[in-house]
Parts: sequence; structure tokens; C-alpha cells
Amino acid sequence: MTDISTSRWLVVGAGGMLGRDLSALLAAEDLEHSALTRAELDLTDAAAVKASVADYDVVVNAAAWTDVDGAETHEAEASAINGEAVRNLALACADSGARLLSLSTDYVFPGDATEPIPEDAPTAPINAYGRSKLIGEQALLELLPETGYVVRTAWLYGRHGKNFVATILNAASQREFLDVVDDQQGQPTSTPALSRQLLALGRAAHAGRAPAGVYHGTCAGRTTWFGLARAAFELRGLDPARVRPTTSEKFVRPAPRPAYSVLGHRRWAEAGLAPMPGWHETLRDYLTETEA
Repeated sequence: MTDISTSRWLVVGAGGMLGRDLSALLAAEDLEHSALTRAELDLTDAAAVKASVADYDVVVNAAAWTDVDGAETHEAEASAINGEAVRNLALACADSGARLLSLSTDYVFPGDATEPIPEDAPTAPINAYGRSKLIGEQALLELLPETGYVVRTAWLYGRHGKNFVATILNAASQREFLDVVDDQQGQPTSTPALSRQLLALGRAAHAGRAPAGVYHGTCAGRTTWFGLARAAFELRGLDPARVRPTTSEKFVRPAPRPAYSVLGHRRWAEAGLAPMPGWHETLRDYLTETEA
């Protein structure tokens, strides 16, 4: 049996919101690891990527082009980071034998579902960002059929980056009322909770217990942006009536957003792992920790 206590981890994209939390968790677990930021590793440089992943057992790709609206006018640049860079990592891991966990998104789906979307549902992105992430998914699954893991997540928030929860609570100190979209459904997911799930999956993958393929790394349950904002207000002791529902038509953006991004979590059971906890529970934990 593989000794997971001696596994070596590499986190790329370690300067971002998720990468920083995952790196901190690996340190807290006393796991041997390295963390590389975008400035330290150019993922579009195949030779540099190959040299960097050598001698690691588990590689987690937390790097991404995350400017959804910007991708509409810079699709080639987004695809280089979200697509071709993942191919470079997959090729390098195929050579080294490392397990690769790469983060993807709910935006690979069109958003027209009415029930939680299973991992094997057909993909059909409706914006450039989703198309760029799907390129990366397809490369990983093609090149690493036995050792590659796509982890789709959504509605991320955490202490180390720009996110909806921080923005809405900051706005509470500036405006009496806030109008928030109530016609998009999804699963708010904290980066600490996702980091713990990635750790569990990486350990299971390294031990040979987790089947390769697609997993959905989102918190359980569902809500809207309006519901999330009201919950954040309530948990911070603010009057939730200050948050008012509105429609997406009132906030037109360059990139269309999926109306329904609730993901199913069937595959965690196949890996012998529990799914992630509920979104309200993890939001409460996050706000308690950040208030302290």
C-alpha cells in the first residue's frame, strides 16, 4: 500500500485565493510540499513545467484566468492559461507519474438544467471563459485517463482574494440597500472547505483508491446570489431586509452567466469520500473565522 505520509505535493497557482489556503493546509498537515505562484512558474512554458513537476507525487493546479468578462475579448489569452497550460501539466505528469488535480468550473455547462448536474453531463459552455476551461478538462482527461482529476467548483470565496461575500459585506457599510440577483442558482463554496476536499482527494488518488475523472467540488445545497447575500448579512448581525432581490437583466455583463449551476456529487462515494458540507454551514464557519 502506498504511504501517503511520504507523498510530495506541488501547488501551482499558489498566489491565488484557493492556492494560498491549500498551501497553508498542507503545511498544517505537515505534508512535504512546494507552492509556486504564476510569477515563479510560467505554465505556458512546457519545458519549465516538466522540470517543475519532477519528483512530486500529487500536483494541484489552482492557476487560472478568472476574469470571466475579460475572457470575452481575450479568449486566446484565457485559453492559454485555462487550456494549454493544463495540457502542459498533464504531459509533465504523464512523464513523471504524478497525480494531477486541476480545478475547473460550472461554466462548462450551459445553465439550462433543472436538477443537480451530474459529473458526466454533456458540456456546452455559453461564454469564452467556459470554453477555455473545457479545453483544459479535455486535455487532462485525454492525457491522464488513469491519474488525472478534474475538480469543478463554483461561486468561490475566501479571505485571500476578491469575491462576492467580501464585496457584499463591504458594500453594507456604504449603502443602506443592496439589489442582488435572484435568478441564478448555485452553490457558494469556501476555499478552506474546498482545500480540505482537495487534500482528501489527493490522498485517496495517491493511495490508488480514487478513480480518475471528473469530480464536483462544491458545497451541498443551493441558493441564489440574493440568498447568499442575505445569509451573509444575517450571520454578520446585519438586517437581511436591506438586501433586495432583482434579476440578471438589471446587471448586464459582457459574458452571459449560467442560470443554473447546481452540481451533483455522486462521484465522491465512488472514491470512498464524503461530499462537501452544506454551503450555509461553511459560510458560517468562514465568517466566524474571519471575524475573529
